[in-house]
Amino acid sequence: MPKSVVIDYLPESVSRYRPGWAIVAVDVIRATTTAITAAATGRRCFPVPTIDAALALAQGFNDPLLAGESNGRMPVAFELDNSPCQLADRTDIHRPLVLVSSSGTKVIHEAAGSEAIYLACFRSYSVLAGHLAPRHDQVAVIGAGSKGEFREEDQICCAWIAAGLMSRGYVAGTSQTAEVVKRWRDAPPSACLCSRSIDFLRRTGQLGDLEFILAHIDDLDDVFEVRDGEVRVIRGPERGNSRPLCDRSPVL
Repeated sequence: MPKSVVIDYLPESVSRYRPGWAIVAVDVIRATTTAITAAATGRRCFPVPTIDAALALAQGFNDPLLAGESNGRMPVAFELDNSPCQLADRTDIHRPLVLVSSSGTKVIHEAAGSEAIYLACFRSYSVLAGHLAPRHDQVAVIGAGSKGEFREEDQICCAWIAAGLMSRGYVAGTSQTAEVVKRWRDAPPSACLCSRSIDFLRRTGQLGDLEFILAHIDDLDDVFEVRDGEVRVIRGPERGNSRPLCDRSPVL
């Protein structure tokens, strides 16, 4: 039986793929970018599905950093929005991050019970396919979506990952997967500028996050896996100075 990869979106789709599947959660704007940025700096990170879950988990930590949004707004008693840009500027990496979002952290939560849970964003997509291929025969790449839509930034990232797996012998498990890969596999990051997610960032004065995302394309060599509710860093191969420059140049 050939190895297969599927692309889907929204938290409620995850239940189709739990047993026997590795699930890759993708929420470029912004939850998986925020979580990966936290873990990449050495900060512990715990994605949770709801505000109540965040508050409950935070009680077990000494000086936690509560971050995130619900329906586009930072909850009361939270210290930070779901912002990779703001997080990257902080020096208090000893404080564990408890992160909640409207869609992305829900996808991660729904993936409990799957073979493995990974995170992806524009920062870390290329190394992931090489890690997945020898370990998992079935991979579901799930875009978080927003308000029922499969946003362009997530389609692009999902397509890049699925294309990397297909180049390693995986087959597209659905027609939707084949269509998304065909449309977006060679797209530059700037192709996401038509997304309503960008409109939200612009409307709410958070374009710093867009600038951060487009300035950090495939800059991490590590893989990010969620185990026991925490984002864990799996160190990737050292590419060092031999690493080719990414040809997906951001255009603002």
